[in-house]
Amino acid sequence: MKNLAAIILAAGKGTRMKSSLPKVLHSVAGKPMLFYPIELLKQLKAGRIIAVIGHGADQVKSAFKDEKITFVNQTEQLGTGHAVMTALKALGGFTGGVLILSGDVPLITKETITALVKHNDRKGRKKAVMSLVTTILDDPKGYGRIVRDEHGAVVRIVEEKDCSLLQKKINEVNAGMYYVSAKFLFENIKKLGKENAQGEYYLPDLVQLATHQGEHVAAITHVDPNEVMGINNRVELANANLYMRRRINQGHMMDGVTIINPDVTYIDYGVKIGLDSTIYPNVHLLGNVSIGPDCTIEEGVRIQDSSIGNNSTVKSYSIIESSKVGNDVTIGPVARLRPGNLIKDNVRIGNFVEVKKSTLGKGTKANHLTYIGDSVIGENVNIGAGTITCNYDGVNKYQTTIEDGAFIGSDSQLVAPVKVGKGAYVGSGTTVTKDVPPDSLVITRAPEKVIEGWAKRRKKKAKK
Repeated sequence: MKNLAAIILAAGKGTRMKSSLPKVLHSVAGKPMLFYPIELLKQLKAGRIIAVIGHGADQVKSAFKDEKITFVNQTEQLGTGHAVMTALKALGGFTGGVLILSGDVPLITKETITALVKHNDRKGRKKAVMSLVTTILDDPKGYGRIVRDEHGAVVRIVEEKDCSLLQKKINEVNAGMYYVSAKFLFENIKKLGKENAQGEYYLPDLVQLATHQGEHVAAITHVDPNEVMGINNRVELANANLYMRRRINQGHMMDGVTIINPDVTYIDYGVKIGLDSTIYPNVHLLGNVSIGPDCTIEEGVRIQDSSIGNNSTVKSYSIIESSKVGNDVTIGPVARLRPGNLIKDNVRIGNFVEVKKSTLGKGTKANHLTYIGDSVIGENVNIGAGTITCNYDGVNKYQTTIEDGAFIGSDSQLVAPVKVGKGAYVGSGTTVTKDVPPDSLVITRAPEKVIEGWAKRRKKKAKK
């Protein structure tokens, strides 16, 4: 939007959260709640974004150090009006419209804010110097009440602690989002007083200042109070997560993804899922996750900061972390990919297989009961059950290399650093401590000894 500046109020301690973490850094669907108003303002192409911070200021700055926003520190917490006074120092000379949002209202949408900005001119009447969002609550306790005149115009907002008994019965409340003329804001912000129950400068008192000056204040009443909810405690945080997950899941389903039970499917903001993929219940897709088309993610799977290629299947109760998985891959059930893996096309990783910081070439199989760590494995390698790459000597980690077409028999140990050449064969039960040349057989078994009748004699002896 042209000539738009924004102020995000994010200085509060969030006492009711009972946390050492600043309130605006608590997570909603995988992102700190302050992320959402910032992202919204970027979508609206706001020319200037100012975040007013206070409690945990350094933590907040660090969390958003890559964003093109201006941080202003409200060292003394004297209310929302004082926070805006502090922010206006960074808006000297600005003459457009100023959007004021709260950092603890993460569910607000672009559509609502666009409507707010466009609502300051109502059917040819006098242009509003200020627009705000209201909503209707069955239980308005704790919120500022909207006071209207006999014509329905907003004339005042009264905070809960300053309400009369009659005003407390009002169900229309202030959602804490405003669009204000910069000229009006600069001229009136310092006129705010703090003659109220909390001894603070209330930003909503601008409404009464405007009406006393004969100015028009516009309001839109949101029909969904969930979207404009503020988060003040862990219960409200859980409710916001629930609402956001529903929104995210509905978006994926509308885009052609099957989610069998969206109420128990946990997908973070920004996760990408391709057409005709199916997500089973109790799946967690966390952080920077990308899943290609025609994939199946079975129940209980947890995928974090990873990509899954086309037509791949992750079977039940598998975990994938910070890994890249190719096309036509099958993983699990009950497999674990620890960080740093590159799994190429047509690989099979079966049940109770753990892979860490390794590359598995195209067509390679490790079907069960195996540990692969710090390894580079070529194409079409077979890793037998019970194989272990022994990559750690108690001090350092070492690499195992297995070249194309090699066969690793069951119950083998490869003591790194070691290399198994192309097409080589490691016999079952072998401990490999030296490099194996290509197309060779290596086997380290103790001679097999058969003592006939031993078991029968043992039983007879036991009966005596």
